[in-house]
Amino acid sequence: MIGRRAIPPMLAAGHQVTAAGRDPAKLRELERAGARAAAVDLFDPVAVRRAVEGVEVLCNLATAVPPTGPGMLLPRAWRPMARVRREVSRNLLDAALAGETVRRFIQESFAPIYAAAGDEWVSESSRVEPARYNRSALDAEARAERFTRAGRIGLVLRFGLFYGPNDPSTTTLIQAVRRGWFPLFGRPEAYVSWAAHDDAAAAVVAALGVPAGIYNVVDEPMRRRELANGLARLLEVRPPRFLPAWATPLGGAVGPTMARSLRISNRKLREASGWSPRYRTALDGFEAVRRSLTSYGGAPR
Repeated sequence: MIGRRAIPPMLAAGHQVTAAGRDPAKLRELERAGARAAAVDLFDPVAVRRAVEGVEVLCNLATAVPPTGPGMLLPRAWRPMARVRREVSRNLLDAALAGETVRRFIQESFAPIYAAAGDEWVSESSRVEPARYNRSALDAEARAERFTRAGRIGLVLRFGLFYGPNDPSTTTLIQAVRRGWFPLFGRPEAYVSWAAHDDAAAAVVAALGVPAGIYNVVDEPMRRRELANGLARLLEVRPPRFLPAWATPLGGAVGPTMARSLRISNRKLREASGWSPRYRTALDGFEAVRRSLTSYGGAPR
């Protein structure tokens, strides 16, 4: 999803873009976006090595996020994601290091792996504390670090919670607020950090020109209550109720991670590249999404 959105601005900047994947429908979608689509099994080291020949920048945005719903709370739902982050990142790194053309390696990651920080700002140097189900994020990040140690430029983009049009999790959130519930785990006063799909794609393009390192990709963090009440105003419904504290452990692998208060800063990327989110806060972004659609589980108000 993010990769497809990053293709047009990359092409506009004069880059030639090759997008790899296995699903024929997704490959056609990438071609429509303007990229040269290459059918590649990213789990096949030999195929990956052939695919990266002559490439100057390698950007790994491959994921396997489970479908939105109760099932995603189970640890086993995240096993495909762990495999992608561990095996695909390893194959891409090995292929990049085997040749001489790849000078920049960009690896996606997950900002909510930071340890809970209350009201304190969270920077790229803050302590991380991934849950068991998403420890693979650090394995993938280690590939970029290894690339840098090899004398090239390795980067990690730690994305906040995604939202945007035609996104199932966005739709689920809006529908829940309409029904009177704010579905995210965590205290109402806790912070949550988001990233709109298009802002995340713009960050990928910005990463083509920044020094090696880790960068947070988020908009301005909001307290959960502030976001929940703002969404209720947009939808012209009553302020939603929050999940009780005892519900967090019932959230399986995901609940305790999502309940953390994370006031994540995007300052490093802004200062290194000039990138800034189009939407200052998630509430601004959700308002734009609402205006762009004809329904959100019901006609917009």
